[in-house]
Amino acid sequence: MKIKKVLIANRGEIALRVIRTCKEMGIKTVTLYSEEDKNLPHSYSADESFYLGQGTLAETYLNQDKIISIAKETNSDAIHPGYGFLSENTDFCKKVIDNDIIFIGPSVSAIELMGDKKTSKVKMEEIGIPLIPGFHGESQDPETLKNEADKIGYPVLIKATAGGGGKGMRIVESADEFIDALGGAKREAMNAFSNDKVLLEKYITNPRHIEVQLVSDSHGNHLHFFERECSIQRRYQKVVEETPSPALDDDLRKRICETAVKISKGINYLGAGTIELILAPDNSFYFLEMNTRLQVEHPITEMVTGVDLVELQLLAAAGEKFSLKQSDIKQTGHSIEVRIYAEDPDNDFLPTIGKIKNIGFSKEENVRLDCGFADNTQISVNYDPMIAKLIVWDESRNGALHKMDRAIDDIKFTGVKTNRDYLKRILKHPKFVEGDVHTHFIKDYAEDLKKIKPLKIVQASMIAAALFSENKEKKISGKVDAWKELTGFRNL
Repeated sequence: MKIKKVLIANRGEIALRVIRTCKEMGIKTVTLYSEEDKNLPHSYSADESFYLGQGTLAETYLNQDKIISIAKETNSDAIHPGYGFLSENTDFCKKVIDNDIIFIGPSVSAIELMGDKKTSKVKMEEIGIPLIPGFHGESQDPETLKNEADKIGYPVLIKATAGGGGKGMRIVESADEFIDALGGAKREAMNAFSNDKVLLEKYITNPRHIEVQLVSDSHGNHLHFFERECSIQRRYQKVVEETPSPALDDDLRKRICETAVKISKGINYLGAGTIELILAPDNSFYFLEMNTRLQVEHPITEMVTGVDLVELQLLAAAGEKFSLKQSDIKQTGHSIEVRIYAEDPDNDFLPTIGKIKNIGFSKEENVRLDCGFADNTQISVNYDPMIAKLIVWDESRNGALHKMDRAIDDIKFTGVKTNRDYLKRILKHPKFVEGDVHTHFIKDYAEDLKKIKPLKIVQASMIAAALFSENKEKKISGKVDAWKELTGFRNL
């Protein structure tokens, strides 16, 4: 079936991203916007756009019935959920299908299976995928769970079986801490997901977070598009991603990617998905979870493979057979993505709001900015603080690092405080430059990543230089001791 019109059930940069590919494929698009978003680019970039009104997310971008009604009103063949919002919501997926609309994503059964950490681990055991040692049995009795933790050995990770984003997770260093940590994890999980079930895992010290991009069609083609290194995280949210991973040699890369494809085949997956893995310091790797949607960081994969992943999503959803074979997919050069957040890293990462006066641009080749804002648009506190993704490609990792450093300088968001300077500190940290990273990088090097305040002597020297320059202009050279002009300097 050929898809002629797609409704994009999302906002911002991902909506614009889907529009771009649809235009290239000759597919019409429909976007949605709330009162807050009426001036954002996605509200006027599609062929048609519908106003969702004012109100909460539940009344706007999460209003399933309203979205499906708009899709039917506009004769849309398919709905693309983007990521976040309704992208992994099985109720929404069912409603879309029940209304004879194509859901651009995997099957309901795949979302249900892989969306629960417990059921996904059981399935991974069945198909022979390496798992972190742990316990994912039915019992939620505190004493039973504590006994299992004792068997695993500390440190142990308590993890909510539903959801993600670090909610309902606790690292337990000793048996004495377990019961209190379990209670905290369960309360947080219940508040976040209305489900307080947890599982236990052996906590891997200084792991890397490696993920593999997959796309599958309905004709038995399960393709991988290599790995991404996503170890630079803060509170379980990714900050910097790159591909290839500096940790993998050809043999390890082959084994990891083949494992991801084995999972896709084992669950008969359809569409785009990502297998997330933990890589231990000894190069053993374990299944973590699967994201049954397009990832925020998909552009770096597109940069090194030259493949449009959204196009493949659309083809798979339409039931078409991929012309690509695995041997056609190559990894060329190096790509890095940084997430630009409206936040103040030097003030406990507090979110910031305001009007973006101007967004800069880079004249360099192979620099891509995926951004849902434009000049003179307002940032709201009601959405995720990520306002853009900056992506670069170069022939080498060092070249990509240097290009990203320049691109961050070029792409300014004047009018609001962002994490641009903080990103530069990460990219210039010696350990990052070496490729020696792990998921606790930001926490472990927190002091190194703080804003460096000029030393008092440096500040004094700068003032002195200014005074000398002023005196020179006045032709008082040699007759004035500029240091004495710096009142109180000798007491600093």
